Amino acid sequence: MKLVTRAVDANLPAKGSATRGEPLRIPQGDADFFPRHVLVVDDEPLIRWSVSETLSELGYDVEQASDAEAALRLVTTTARPFSLVVLDLRLPDMNDLSLLGTLRQLLPTAALILMTAFGTAEVVAHAQALGATILNKPFELDDLRRAVS
Repeated sequence: MKLVTRAVDANLPAKGSATRGEPLRIPQGDADFFPRHVLVVDDEPLIRWSVSETLSELGYDVEQASDAEAALRLVTTTARPFSLVVLDLRLPDMNDLSLLGTLRQLLPTAALILMTAFGTAEVVAHAQALGATILNKPFELDDLRRAVS
């Protein structure tokens, strides 16, 4: 018979517990147990909903924002960083690549997908230089599925 032992740090709370007054910390990067955290940013409710539903069906944990301000608030206050952001180029409070650039700085390892009906060669080149994948509107939801897989 073999005895198996496990070292436990006495300063850490037990697995699945939290110390009083502190939120439960969910491990990062454990895709086997926790779905990837995704942010969808679009001012058009129907597009935001359909993209969010598609990603939810693929097993992603999706949050939504209707403008750049709400997106930045979510990104800077979430306990679990976003691993994917799907955003529209033109939003009510920002209609250039500023949000994309800011997201790249705040989430350096996140995948970024830029949705746009205004994908000029200059916009596409700059977005790709920031590491974004481009989805030209209108697009099929299968195109989105392929882009995130």
